[in-house]
Amino acid sequence: MKTAREDAALLFRIRLVLGLFIVALVLSGMTAFPLLRELDCLCSISGIDGAPGAAARGSFGVWIWTVREGLRDMYAHYPWIAYGTDWLAFAHLVLAVFFVGPLLNPVRNTWVLQAGLIGCAMVIPLAQIAGPARGIPWGWRLIDCSFGVFGALPLYYCLRLTRRMEKQQA
Repeated sequence: MKTAREDAALLFRIRLVLGLFIVALVLSGMTAFPLLRELDCLCSISGIDGAPGAAARGSFGVWIWTVREGLRDMYAHYPWIAYGTDWLAFAHLVLAVFFVGPLLNPVRNTWVLQAGLIGCAMVIPLAQIAGPARGIPWGWRLIDCSFGVFGALPLYYCLRLTRRMEKQQA
């Protein structure tokens, strides 16, 4: 009886963390569709709407303003490039679907957690290789790397709980 109760507690924790992870993936994907509108709003709220990059408040303001101006220019001259961010958004939604497997049955779908951890680890070399090739500043690349690190934390936690659950069931 104790094992069934422990399994239920582990399953609840796994489902809670994976549920939040799935929600984060879906929100991340959904927010990649309207990038320019979001950045327009952020610039307006931050008071840097018409400011040139150097006059924006702090380095975060400069970053937001620069990205917004880049998107404006791209959308004006090459709107078809935004199709790439649409696919990025779609990929986030598809990845979220994969994590439904371990949400329902973590022991049977351990491989999804492992694949997710590998994907998180792959973010770091990608950012450090592709970032300089695309002229992305060091600090921005660190932000990109943080997505891999912060994504790995809940997945690793769930993998540990899943392995514990697997041992109890054996």
